[in-house]
Amino acid sequence: MDKTKLFDAGSSDQIKSGKMKRFTVADKNLLVCNVNNQFYTVDDMCTHEDASLYLGCLKGHDVECSLHGGRFNVITGEASVEPAELPLQTYPTQLINGRIIIELGDSHE
Repeated sequence: MDKTKLFDAGSSDQIKSGKMKRFTVADKNLLVCNVNNQFYTVDDMCTHEDASLYLGCLKGHDVECSLHGGRFNVITGEASVEPAELPLQTYPTQLINGRIIIELGDSHE
């Protein structure tokens, strides 16, 4: 049985294009990224080392870890630059009436 939960991450105006915002939802640290006014959500923790990706920067569709420079595609979660190898978990994200809505469910836990 799917137990989908929706999280309202706030107004789309709060995260400018090329920027990120960190949220903690249900004991998960999430990173919402605005890439050309499209919103994507991934886990905030680098899979290479325990480091918050929020401390890094968004470069196009990639978030770069500040610790070792590994990069992850925020659309697919795939590691795109070493030393990152394992993908990030991604979460369906949509814009509804100007609000950023993140879908959390059993398949993402």
